[in-house]
Amino acid sequence: MDFGIHLPQLGRQATRANLKKLAVRADELGFHSGWVSDHVAWPTAALESKYPYTDDGSFPADADMSWLDPLGSLFFVAAVTEQLRLGVTVLILGYRWPILTAKAWASLDVLSEGRAIVGVGVGWMREEFEVLGMPYDHRGARADEQLELYQACFSQDRPSFDGRYYQIPEIGFAPKPVQQPMPIWVGGDTEPAFRRTVKYGSAFHAAFQPIDEVAAAWARIGELADEAGRDRSEITLSIRLYLDPQGAMSPAKSVSGSTEQMADTIGRWRDIGVGHLLVDPVVRGGVDARIEAMEHLMSEVRPRL
Repeated sequence: MDFGIHLPQLGRQATRANLKKLAVRADELGFHSGWVSDHVAWPTAALESKYPYTDDGSFPADADMSWLDPLGSLFFVAAVTEQLRLGVTVLILGYRWPILTAKAWASLDVLSEGRAIVGVGVGWMREEFEVLGMPYDHRGARADEQLELYQACFSQDRPSFDGRYYQIPEIGFAPKPVQQPMPIWVGGDTEPAFRRTVKYGSAFHAAFQPIDEVAAAWARIGELADEAGRDRSEITLSIRLYLDPQGAMSPAKSVSGSTEQMADTIGRWRDIGVGHLLVDPVVRGGVDARIEAMEHLMSEVRPRL
């Protein structure tokens, strides 16, 4: 199993020094990947949109929270690390125009020498789409066209595209990503997300969901892969959970407890097919405490798996 780490890209810990310190240590510890999250700006008034990963639909972030740009943060991390792969959990496709975003992904892959992971989702916060002046309707269909446009730009010498929502004439697009094809990791918890994974994805990236729900989603993705004639082994199952040694979060959404309990939790996820675990540290004590939790995971917990 590969291990990823969520980087201090948001909240009070989101500083140059902290981001560099944790990313460099993650690289040294042998983490597979470093991840950031995607929000830009949303109204300070109460949201009508419901967050899909809390029981009551509330979004656990304040509108005034510091939130560094995800791709900009990954460019910085690329410059201070050597092995750590670089992903977004997940980039909301509808927030940005696809050609500009495809250029950023290709540039990140070139400058990191082939370490980018294109983590994508369709989004849930209508209010943020409206602040950004982007359409919320048909966002799933728009997302699929964006992924097709990405693939054209990443692989074709002179790409062009004529879709329902996006049209571009024949263009030059260089440089191409180092990775061919670029890895696309799809987030979501709906049937369209499962189909999107099979059609475009190299991984299905779940987040903070009960293990039985993820197991059911993974089984459905397998069925869809069979129907499409795609080898199931080509798709990785990834889960994002809190790394919570102090027991602050729901146990169903966390890796927490003693060393043995952590290993047992991770083992249960591995048993349903998880090949990549992204841990999001929730630890009092700042970045040094997060690093201590990372070190314990990699040196004490991982060897027990």
